Amino acid sequence: MARGARLRAAAFALVAASSCAMLSFADAEDFSPARNRFGQPDFEGIWQVLDPAPHYDIEPHGASYGVPAGLGIVIDPADGRIPYTAEGLAKRDANRANPSADPFARCYKPGVPHLMYLPFPFQIVQSRNLVTINSEYVHNTRFIYLHRDDHFGEGEIDLWNGDSVGRFEGDSLVTDVFNFHPDVWLDRSGNHAGGPTLRVNERFTLIDADTIRYEATLNDPENFTQPWTIRVYLYRHKDPRKQILEYECQAYAENSLGPPELPEVR
Repeated sequence: MARGARLRAAAFALVAASSCAMLSFADAEDFSPARNRFGQPDFEGIWQVLDPAPHYDIEPHGASYGVPAGLGIVIDPADGRIPYTAEGLAKRDANRANPSADPFARCYKPGVPHLMYLPFPFQIVQSRNLVTINSEYVHNTRFIYLHRDDHFGEGEIDLWNGDSVGRFEGDSLVTDVFNFHPDVWLDRSGNHAGGPTLRVNERFTLIDADTIRYEATLNDPENFTQPWTIRVYLYRHKDPRKQILEYECQAYAENSLGPPELPEVR
């Protein structure tokens, strides 16, 4: 087969595969997930994002040393950019100028929604009144309370992961998260979303037996000109031996972007 014909065949196969993938996601809207003994959609299992890029920057970005390129996960606004206010943008720039302030580099909890797209697995466990998310990263446990619709302290306390209340809407788990610590970052590049006025609304939806479509809408009039939304896909680990392992974090040295430099070779 001539080289041109091979290229055309490969291109056709790629388009066909892409079309099948889009059809599978469209058909997934009709998926009906299994239910647990409480009648809830069954999210139990160990899950993880496949793409580590949003952990470094949730906006579109090129590759750099130690950072994979990414298309971005902001789906609204359509330009894929965070709609910062002037104050919010100034804070983002200050964060980038001071990478040692990165909570992840200091081994603090990453906050919500960053927790959901860390390059670490997490396990979901359900009971009648509680959804528990156990992350491998720094033994981090997050609780989503199903038996109440208000928040502890209502703006008077601050928590790295916020205070999460949730409910089931059909086949989706929907949350309202409030009471955030002011220093929560969304990624390693200084994008931020934390403080007393931030609210995060999440939607977990099983689009097939082993895939969760995760969306989070962030609303904070002090930092953003409008509410905006991210989307990632979480995939179930199928290996029956898979489990959440120990991860002990060691904070980077002050004013360092990474591990200490190696000694000079003489």
